This record gives sequence, structure tokens and C-alpha cells, in this order.
Amino acid sequence: MTTPGGRPATRSAWLELRAERNLMREGYEFLDEKRMIIAAEMQRQLRDWQAAMAACGESETAARNALSLAAARHGLEGLTVHPTLRLDTWEPGVASRRYLGVELLDAGPVTASTRPPEAAALPSTEADECQRAFLALLEPAVELALRLTNLRRLIAEYVRTERRARALENVLLPDIERSLHAMEDQLEAVDREESLRVRYAGRG
Repeated sequence: MTTPGGRPATRSAWLELRAERNLMREGYEFLDEKRMIIAAEMQRQLRDWQAAMAACGESETAARNALSLAAARHGLEGLTVHPTLRLDTWEPGVASRRYLGVELLDAGPVTASTRPPEAAALPSTEADECQRAFLALLEPAVELALRLTNLRRLIAEYVRTERRARALENVLLPDIERSLHAMEDQLEAVDREESLRVRYAGRG
């Protein structure tokens, strides 16, 4: 005798299948808890992203204002020939960590040179402020990019976890439950037949 899933209807098979069901239930509970934890981390990263977006917006506004003042002082053509900051020593600080199998990134200290490569022909406070304002825009921009990367990675992991949990909940566990019930029905039928056989054999 076999179940609709092709499993033999024996006591040992029933015990093995029940143990498999228990393991699947534990796996589902783990995945269910994991997606809740990931969702909480996504909310935290979203709040950090919103804060970084606000900081980036403030820095961008300050940079635009500084650019307007510098352009009013030197003109656009004058700014195009103004010495630029050297960013070859600029290095964003990025630290990585593992969170439930997902690599998340955190911003660290940034080192950068604020000295122009050469002296300006027409130096001005406005031009220097413009350089510093745009350099200050880099840090919140890096923070914004890191938070967005974290959100995308967490969303991808959440989707994978959700699919696995749904597969266990809606496909695998119901299939095992049906097989267990079918086995139990067949084993009960065998027990009844055996009981009748023993009863009639005793009478004979």
C-alpha cells in the first residue's frame, strides 16, 4: 500500500514522514521569524535613508547657493578656469557587516584633501566656499548610496525568504499532511483487518 504521494503506508514510513513534517514546521517558523527581523531592519534602514536624503538635500542647497555666489563674483567662465580640488586622496570610509546572511554597508570617516592643486589667479572667499560646499556634499551622498544599497539587498533577501516560507506553508506542509492522513487511514484499515482476522481465527 502506498499514499497518493507514492510513499509506502508502513509504520516506519509514517514515523519518518511525521519527523520530516516537524522539521519543515521548524523551518517555516525560522523563515517566518527571519522575514519579520528583515522587515524591521528594512524599516530602520529606510529611516536612515530618509535622514541621509534630508542631509543630502541640505548640502545640495548649500552647494547651489555657494555656486551662485561664486558665479556672481567670477562669472561662469571664470569658475571654469578656477583651480579645482584634488580628489585623488578622497576616500569614503565603508565598513561591511553580515546581517542574516546579507552584506550590509555602513559609512565611516572620510579623508579628503581640501587644498587646490595650484594657487588661483583670482582667489576669493566665494570660490573657496563653493569648493568646500561641494566637497561637503560627498559625505551625505555616500551615506545615501549605502542606505539605498542596503535596502535593495534586504528587499531581495526578504523576497527570497517569503517565497521559501510560502512554499513550505502552502505546498510542502499541506502535501505532507495529506500523505500523513492517507497513511493513518490505511494503517487503521490494516489494524481493523488484522483485528478481525485474529478474532475469527480464535473462533475457528
